[in-house]
Amino acid sequence: MIPKITAIIVDDEALARENLHLLLEEFCPEVEILGMGENVDQARQLIREKKPEAVFLDIRMPSGEEGLELLDDVFNYNFQIVFVTAFKEHAIKAFNINSIHYILKPIDIDDLKAAVEKLISYKTLFNQDSQNLDTYLQSIRNFSESIHYQQESSKITVSHSKGIKIIDDNTILYLEGDGNCTNLHFTDGTTFFDTRTLKVYDEILNGKKFFRIHKKYIINLTHLTDYLNEDGYSAKLQTGVLLPVARARVTEFIQTIKSL
Repeated sequence: MIPKITAIIVDDEALARENLHLLLEEFCPEVEILGMGENVDQARQLIREKKPEAVFLDIRMPSGEEGLELLDDVFNYNFQIVFVTAFKEHAIKAFNINSIHYILKPIDIDDLKAAVEKLISYKTLFNQDSQNLDTYLQSIRNFSESIHYQQESSKITVSHSKGIKIIDDNTILYLEGDGNCTNLHFTDGTTFFDTRTLKVYDEILNGKKFFRIHKKYIINLTHLTDYLNEDGYSAKLQTGVLLPVARARVTEFIQTIKSL
């Protein structure tokens, strides 16, 4: 039996609401749409009356303050949010850092299916352990704060088979690409395996205190102790680990560490 999840759609454009509704009906039968609204007030009324498990919310970032107001209701009704947006740069970075569900306009069917799979997966995690719900709500808070105040978040949220993990990026020593996945290496010697690619992490961490020194490695510059150019090029981190620096990245790397 296909697990079901109830939802509402919020978008100020009638055609956009109907289009998403039709796509969900045709390609995501596990989603039951309880209603649709064109603004936050209508959304709040639907949430109070229908108590959906998910909300597909149109948001025009970074100026979509109206849509963001609905985030406060998440903590009272414990629903998940799938942001539907036409904005890419700032939005995607904030979404990925906090493992927030999102779909880009125009809507791609595969992306829509992936978002629904995440909704159902998270629902299962919440049912298994209420602490997973608390962690999700914390990721929403982190997301809301980073958008409202245009801050660079120091937290990264990662979903996995047993729950949701919030990571302080200061504790990351370096990241290592492993095929289409990534191993996160921490300062305490532990590691964490994530199914997101190193390229995704490069986009998430770009502009912060991280630098991609090699196609396989991203390092936390906070924990860099030495740059060595004997027998090739390498970066030495505070734990003593040596990682190769690709020749093509040497010049930019040197310029970056000189400006630290």
